[in-house]
Amino acid sequence: MKTDEMLPGRRVLLRGAALFALAATAGCAGTERSGAERSGTSSRPSNSPGPAAGAQAARPQKPSAYRLQPMTGYGPQRAAIGRTPVRSKPILRMAARGRGMVLTFDDGPDPLYTPDILRTLRKHDVRAMFFVCGEMAEANPDLLRRMIDDGHTIGNHTFTHPELTLMRRRGIRDEIERTSDAVMDAVGQPPRWFRAPYGAWNRSAFEIGAELGMEPLAWTVDTLDWREPGTNTIVRNVLRGAGPGVVVLSHDAGGNRSQSVKALRTYLPRLLDEGYRIGVPSRTAT
Repeated sequence: MKTDEMLPGRRVLLRGAALFALAATAGCAGTERSGAERSGTSSRPSNSPGPAAGAQAARPQKPSAYRLQPMTGYGPQRAAIGRTPVRSKPILRMAARGRGMVLTFDDGPDPLYTPDILRTLRKHDVRAMFFVCGEMAEANPDLLRRMIDDGHTIGNHTFTHPELTLMRRRGIRDEIERTSDAVMDAVGQPPRWFRAPYGAWNRSAFEIGAELGMEPLAWTVDTLDWREPGTNTIVRNVLRGAGPGVVVLSHDAGGNRSQSVKALRTYLPRLLDEGYRIGVPSRTAT
């Protein structure tokens, strides 16, 4: 009788022990998941949302030369295809609030003309974009550092300024990659914008630029300063073409750019007086 009476109590104890074991197992499983996340097993950056429940964990990304968002544990990396859109035509105009404009300068940096342009921009507290050639960047890394220190944006304009549409893909890649290397060596960050010399674009230029994390930027207004038409003509070309989102093409190297330097001193304060806001673009374009 005593044995039969004690059976219910024993069953309760056994059932309680089983439930405790299940709870302990579930707690350990949850701890393992949290530990994996803390240890960085996932390749997803810490500021990105985690995968949906039941989704397969992403594979760790391999290091390479360039990357827009460096990951902990890796140095600068190249951006993978798809990270930046592969476009079929370059951006001509920037998205701008109000009367925003962008000034760009190609072919430098040149120790004779670029410092004067930097001084004028600094005087008026204006930021611009400089599409540099790799061979000029290697010869004048101090000027690239001055650009970054002043808040300007450096873009890629190939290494030797060739016409890309006349080249094979391997040569195009070499021109673009070597320039990104030169910029990276000088300022510690890769360019995020690319401009084809002579405005001559092709599919390879778009694809390779996107692989390196760069957007293709052309222009809205050509000052024609490369023709050396006279300072007054350059000024007129800029003021006539001014408008919201306009991208102005000028040069700080590749020839005698004294007219470009003088014209900037004239049209920049006039643009500012007319209410234009001159600055560097975000990655948003129209």
